[in-house]
Amino acid sequence: MLATLLPPAAAAFDAVAARFDERYGSWKSVSAQRRAVRAALIDAFPAGSRLLELGGGTGEDAEWLASHGRIVQLTDVSPSMVRIATTKLAGLGVPAPLVAPAEALDMIAAQVDTPFDGAFSNFAGLNCVSDLSPVARGLASLVRPNGKVVLVIFGVCSPGEWFVQLLRGDIRAAVRRASRGDVHARLGGKDFLVRYHRRSDVARTFAPMFRLVRTRGIGVFVPPSAAEPWISGHPGLLRVLEKLDTLASRPLALFGDHVLYEFERTAFEVRA
Repeated sequence: MLATLLPPAAAAFDAVAARFDERYGSWKSVSAQRRAVRAALIDAFPAGSRLLELGGGTGEDAEWLASHGRIVQLTDVSPSMVRIATTKLAGLGVPAPLVAPAEALDMIAAQVDTPFDGAFSNFAGLNCVSDLSPVARGLASLVRPNGKVVLVIFGVCSPGEWFVQLLRGDIRAAVRRASRGDVHARLGGKDFLVRYHRRSDVARTFAPMFRLVRTRGIGVFVPPSAAEPWISGHPGLLRVLEKLDTLASRPLALFGDHVLYEFERTAFEVRA
């Protein structure tokens, strides 16, 4: 009954929550891209940082960051994902995960006493949000001045995606990221919408509350998950591609399967 009341994206991820870690956790391309993101998170957020995570899913990144001295308030729109994350994070000294959509962060603001040192969102959770404006305003009210925000969003110009999908003969999937509007997606037998956000749109939406510091490509050479399970069967090749990514992540940032945006909170005040 609950699933029928959820927003479409929440219902879709709710439907796959129980098997999410089992499926994606075994894929080596996902692990390689996650290592790149985690290196950036450690660089952006010193030990002891109090962080807000948007679209934290089952808590994989929050658990890892907690083990490295960061305190993460996980949020996700899927109740089932949050239940799994709650079990996973129990006893790690982090706040209880919350069910909250990224575009309604005012729900979080009413429950916190002090601003967060930073915030992050990994692996395209924000691609389930068509309009990032309320996300930007919400983060501006929750993150302290000079705090960092790291957002990992699908790239719109990913040669790896083109190559893999064309090899599979799926032309529509190969070009779907070129769309400027909402694109239909399906997961767990549920339909929902995604939006492929362009760099110029992201930077403009978050200004002047946030200053874009840098971008990095996540998966410039490491292929997208569409290459699974084939690429996991070729670990030597994947190691080479991962090393190439360390060299190409900044100069070829916009060609990543994902693009990591690192922002810094400015002194601009958000007016109600």
